[in-house]
Amino acid sequence: MKKNPISSTVDFEKDGVQHGYLKLPHSHDDSAWGSIVIPITVAKNGKGPTILLTGANHGDEYEGPIALFDLANQIKTDEISGRVIIIPGMNYPAFKAGKRTSPIDGGNMNRVFPGNPEGTFTEKIADYFKRTLLPLADYVVDFHSGGKTLDFLPFCCAHVLDDKEQQKKCIAAMKAFNAPHSVMLLEIDAVNMYDTAAENMGKVFISTELGGGGSTSAYTVEIAKKGIRNILRHAGITRGELEVDETLNLDMPDDSCYIFSESTGLVEHCVDLGDEVQAGQLVAKVHNIERTGSAPDEYHAKIDGIFTGKHFPGLVVNGDFLGVIAVPI
Repeated sequence: MKKNPISSTVDFEKDGVQHGYLKLPHSHDDSAWGSIVIPITVAKNGKGPTILLTGANHGDEYEGPIALFDLANQIKTDEISGRVIIIPGMNYPAFKAGKRTSPIDGGNMNRVFPGNPEGTFTEKIADYFKRTLLPLADYVVDFHSGGKTLDFLPFCCAHVLDDKEQQKKCIAAMKAFNAPHSVMLLEIDAVNMYDTAAENMGKVFISTELGGGGSTSAYTVEIAKKGIRNILRHAGITRGELEVDETLNLDMPDDSCYIFSESTGLVEHCVDLGDEVQAGQLVAKVHNIERTGSAPDEYHAKIDGIFTGKHFPGLVVNGDFLGVIAVPI
């Protein structure tokens, strides 16, 4: 396979703290011989495990980037054993534009793995992660939030895996992260996800959903920062006791946990995040905005559980996600 066009200004094998860039050539109207430059920090101290920390896989999700820029500013070599790779803006074009997907090629970073060194810009970045960065890592933490279109109870998550020993390690990492909610997440479609690429390589992989709405709160940012401190300790890269608060363990057993709209209009959420719901309970209405005098379409829970995530903007179209219900375990 062709060599990836991305070059790095940091040396992944060198001890110390390095701040640099991943450089991807990008010829465009404003810079004929320009580059996309993705900020990266590598901190290394001798032998030990490697953790790869990423934010802005989707560019409108901000808790991860804030926590990772903060970590990059504060990390000290003499406080770690092993290696920490920090990339606050994984899909950097999307991050700079404040969009879920890349403004250059429309690419959704979390749907193009394993990538292609001769493909679109987003595919080239994904290929670099797949062939260069993921092989270096023992632990992978990818920070997500709801972005502009979703809102969630703040949670850390792992997935059900065929390799149960690997799954056990992922669950242990999820518990160590110690978000207010710990979720065994059922993806709508796991094909071509960064998560799947890392898990297929045998990595200990966890992710998050921390709030939403395309902004942050002090509460959700602190969840991300505390989670980083905990996972570094859990991996044995830093020393210290885990900072443990109460967490609610949740499961998403099958597709019945998801609710999708079959209407276009104005959504009225009838329950709030964190509410307990029962199967058959009304959770949302969608009002016809084209005329008055027509009854709204109603959407009901299919299972008992906790209302864990919802559509954020007021308007929905046919096919939009409305909500998700997870089951306490």
